[in-house]
Amino acid sequence: MYNLSNFVHHHFDKPADELGAIEKRVLAKAHERKIISTDVNAAFSAEASFGQRIADGIARVGGSWSFILAFLAFLAVWTVINTIVLATGAFDPYPFVFLNLILSMLAAIQAPIIMMSQNRQAERDRFEAAKDYEVNLKAELEVLSLHQKIDMSVLTELTALREDVARLTAALSAKS
Repeated sequence: MYNLSNFVHHHFDKPADELGAIEKRVLAKAHERKIISTDVNAAFSAEASFGQRIADGIARVGGSWSFILAFLAFLAVWTVINTIVLATGAFDPYPFVFLNLILSMLAAIQAPIIMMSQNRQAERDRFEAAKDYEVNLKAELEVLSLHQKIDMSVLTELTALREDVARLTAALSAKS
């Protein structure tokens, strides 16, 4: 039977002291027979700060069809009010300079917030990939461990069969 050092060297092609933190954690979990998989969404959301959650919410709303349609309706109402309803005393007459200012400020604020959310999504993807690697590595180790156990069982059975054949051969030789 392998000890841990031989197991690590045989399956990782490097000594145990050269393993990374992830490999060591996975080996420890495999040795303890504990589950390593986690709910990635819950684990990642638990680490989110208040600002990150707000950025995700704004990006979710700002990148939706409902936002686009609502904003188009707002623009249409703004234009109608300032051209037809308030034809003489419009607060933002054509060419709608104040509206352009509002749109520019909205874009200036919304773009970095959406970028923060996209950066967080990329971070989430990296986190998920790391978790997938851990689960896959543990699964591979478990499969290798099962193969080793089956191989040992087969070797034990073969040894027993050889002994039985040797006994039977000796018994037949003795009778002849």
